[in-house]
Amino acid sequence: MPDFSVAIQDLNLAADRAGDPLRGALLESRQRWHDLVCMAADFAFETDEFGRFVFITPEPALGWQVSMLVGQPAELLLADSRGLAGFNPFRPTASVRRRRTWLRRADGLMACLSFAAAPMFDLEGRIIGARGFGMDVTAQEGHDALVASALRRGEVVDHILWCMRQEVLAPRMMQAVLDGLANALGAEGASVVDIIGGGTGPVLLHRSGGGAVEVMDTAARLLFGVDENPSQAGNPDGRQVLACTCQTRFGEHAGLVLWRVPGARDWDNEDHVLASSAAAIVRVVLEHEAIQREMARLARTDPLTGLLNRRAFLDELTRHIDRLDREGQSGTLMYTDLDNFKSLNDRLGHDIGDKALCTVATLLRDAIRPTDLVARLGGDEFAIWLNGADHMTAAERAEWLRVDGSRILAEATGVHAPALTMSIGIATRQAGGGEDIAGLMRRADHAMYEVKRSGRGHWRVSHETAA
Repeated sequence: MPDFSVAIQDLNLAADRAGDPLRGALLESRQRWHDLVCMAADFAFETDEFGRFVFITPEPALGWQVSMLVGQPAELLLADSRGLAGFNPFRPTASVRRRRTWLRRADGLMACLSFAAAPMFDLEGRIIGARGFGMDVTAQEGHDALVASALRRGEVVDHILWCMRQEVLAPRMMQAVLDGLANALGAEGASVVDIIGGGTGPVLLHRSGGGAVEVMDTAARLLFGVDENPSQAGNPDGRQVLACTCQTRFGEHAGLVLWRVPGARDWDNEDHVLASSAAAIVRVVLEHEAIQREMARLARTDPLTGLLNRRAFLDELTRHIDRLDREGQSGTLMYTDLDNFKSLNDRLGHDIGDKALCTVATLLRDAIRPTDLVARLGGDEFAIWLNGADHMTAAERAEWLRVDGSRILAEATGVHAPALTMSIGIATRQAGGGEDIAGLMRRADHAMYEVKRSGRGHWRVSHETAA
């Protein structure tokens, strides 16, 4: 196709020679129109009644040589060549403005153009073609897509955070996070996994939805093989699994795992970015959970010895006694007081005193089974509860503490320390006897003080009858 500008110039010269002012003005007007369109549009066109290009400017247009397109069906440039998806600027039925569509470039890439187009009519009102022009807004479209994507992520994250803030306890916070994330991403389920699992392999910590167990092996491979960036893989059953790590400041090695049902779409980049954002929230909740666990432990634990404190011991003792009553079994309480502890503190200082208390704690732990209870009640007073044991069993433990305990304490405190011994009171509670904890503790305490008054360093069984 000859250059349009050159053709118009030739016509202008011919019109001047012919002395046709009207024709010259017309051609000048067309030249002005052409220049304005070329400056304002990235793609201008006319089509005939069959939808074929009859005019295109500028040269080249979207990388295409105009001669290659003139006479061709305009729909060949559409991203969907059938013109079924989205707006078709080449066959408008009415005037339109600022309508976007994607066209094929000569280099194989796609360009997004914002079109103004209108149909052309004959004298009888039939459409005989169309004309229009478009502006390339690919960069803006990409920017708008990024902004829309960021807004969507922001909305999802805000919703997840709002759900999380409605809860107080960390496990319920985590459940809210996983429920919201799975729903936002169209996932079948989501879970948080302890990657190390105490050396035994990954362990499920939290889950939402079904399929968590089925994808565990795939999740484990992903979590062991990636850094903080999300990674995905197909599960043998067809589920698509997405995983990313979220290590906490407290050293926990955890991972966020999501999966879609078999046949669902693959995870795209937008899903990866949102999963990374969610992993940061999961990390915060895991840290909050760890803090809550530590606070709960400190509230129940003696900070020096690590034993149960008085409050926790009484709470646990209530539950143990209730269970023993249901099972028709007895239990025995041992009250222990450390003899000469004040003299040790006064002479050698609190560091040696603390060492002695920790040694007593170790001795008492060694004297019980995992199902029993041991506590530091305060100062140098300790307590042991033996589930299902009578006073004879307790007496054997007390004798071991009297003999071996005194020797071990002497080794811990040194030759210059006052001799430390233990005075122990024993009280057995019969199943179904109705004795309350206060009465049981009073009897054990009374037996222990009887030992104190009779020389210390021994044990005694309370033979009082429960009130």
